[in-house]
Amino acid sequence: MDTALAGLVKDHAVVIFSKSTCCMSHTVKSLILSHGANPTVYELDEIPNGNQIERALVQLGRREVIPTVFIGQQYIGGSNEVMSHQLRGTLVPLLRGARAIWL
Repeated sequence: MDTALAGLVKDHAVVIFSKSTCCMSHTVKSLILSHGANPTVYELDEIPNGNQIERALVQLGRREVIPTVFIGQQYIGGSNEVMSHQLRGTLVPLLRGARAIWL
């Protein structure tokens, strides 16, 4: 992982790279918030180095870069992967393991 990207993810239980106009980003943020987690959200269209961060995310091998989610500094993926974890019942254990939620 890119060092700048690793620095943004470090020390945060949940990190979401998003764009303020992306409906799937909104859905992922809402889902994670509904479980009681308080994610760190980087709105790439609202921060000065958003394009640079987006290029680093592309290097993770994702075709669809936004949203991109890290839980416990572990790369989870995008909206499809987050929703898959939700449907399989593995999202809450991931959030607990990262100490993003306690209950």
